[in-house]
Amino acid sequence: MAYEIKQDGKFKFIEEGEGEVLILLHGLFGALSNFSDLIEYFKKSHKVVVPLLPLLDLDLLHTSVGGLQKFVSKFIDHRNYNDIHLLGNSLGGHVALVHVLKSPEKIKSLILTGSSGLFENGMGDTYPKRGDKEYIRNKTALTFYDPAMATDELVNEVFEITNNRLKVIKIIALAKSAIRNNLGDELNQVKQPTCLIWGNNDTVTPPFVGKEFNRLIPNSELHFIDKCGHAPMMEVPMEFNKILDGFLTKLKTTATTA
Repeated sequence: MAYEIKQDGKFKFIEEGEGEVLILLHGLFGALSNFSDLIEYFKKSHKVVVPLLPLLDLDLLHTSVGGLQKFVSKFIDHRNYNDIHLLGNSLGGHVALVHVLKSPEKIKSLILTGSSGLFENGMGDTYPKRGDKEYIRNKTALTFYDPAMATDELVNEVFEITNNRLKVIKIIALAKSAIRNNLGDELNQVKQPTCLIWGNNDTVTPPFVGKEFNRLIPNSELHFIDKCGHAPMMEVPMEFNKILDGFLTKLKTTATTA
């Protein structure tokens, strides 16, 4: 499904549907295509917004989790979004967490899936290896329970990035920033209802990471999906959407009866 990429000032984004705002933040090698099933499902009930995060466009000094959070904060203010359900996958989850800790006032709920911020396995010490597409294919496949999810299109996207020296430097800078920026001591300050959706076969942020987020974030619930890796919204979209829909419906019901 191709969506119109809108531009408002310096921001590029997708915005589909009407209703409460659901903002989706993609990960380090993420793309808009990661969320296509989620957009299709939730645009019927929500205003679904996917900003294009400037992962490789910030200057090196601001190529960090903090730099991305500032970008998201400016985007939210510029677009005047309120009562936001903020969802992030992988690095996008980390950015969402930092944003909720720094600017909680416009965020109604938080949804994390395979989020960094506590612990994550990197792509390995030898990464990124230039010019070896099979190596990149194998590394990309590790993101998923089903290696067939690492399509040629996805592998080509990662391969193109890893063959650009400046992009590689920025990817490494973001990965190191994520590892340094451990939020363990701050998670008890998250006040928003939080839904954690984790793949039982996630090797990047393994299941124990989801359990630790659940332990540390006061008002959180944890859902595991079997036969699923680091990107549940891509690999098992029907189950993911069902869990998220249940969470959002429960929030609305609670607000109505409160």
